[in-house]
Amino acid sequence: MNIYIDNSARVDKTARIGEGTKIWMNVQIRENAIIGKNCNLGKDVYIDHDVFIGDNCKIQNQVLIYSGTELEDNVFVGPQVCFANDKTPRAVFPDGKIKKSGEWKVGYIKVRTGASIGSGSILVPDIVVGKWALVGAGSVVTKNVPVLSRKSPRSTSSLRIAY
Repeated sequence: MNIYIDNSARVDKTARIGEGTKIWMNVQIRENAIIGKNCNLGKDVYIDHDVFIGDNCKIQNQVLIYSGTELEDNVFVGPQVCFANDKTPRAVFPDGKIKKSGEWKVGYIKVRTGASIGSGSILVPDIVVGKWALVGAGSVVTKNVPVLSRKSPRSTSSLRIAY
């Protein structure tokens, strides 16, 4: 197979990696993650368990993709983007009992075909970024981003763009 995995990368044996994909320094890919064909995962990328990444995706350095996230084909993700998966994160319950895995709801993020996520953006769970949408650098995305639209970091709404 024509897959490049840097010696410093940690790829779980249950992860599936597509033909032509390149995985660079210090990348971690956890169990049951699926990475499509011809993807490029930059330095220090973290892919959580059960994440799905389609074909031809470019994921730049220091991106965090937590479980509950799905990237369709041809998605671009700029450096230091975070795909969060918990809307109400807490280490403990109000009585002080430590929260364990399965004691909180995993939120979902879907990034549709051809969308681009600008560097330093944070995506909060339970949203969809539409096909060919553009999320500007530094955005905090808390609502759906429509197809062919642009989300600016300072706006509360999306602007329609055309190709």
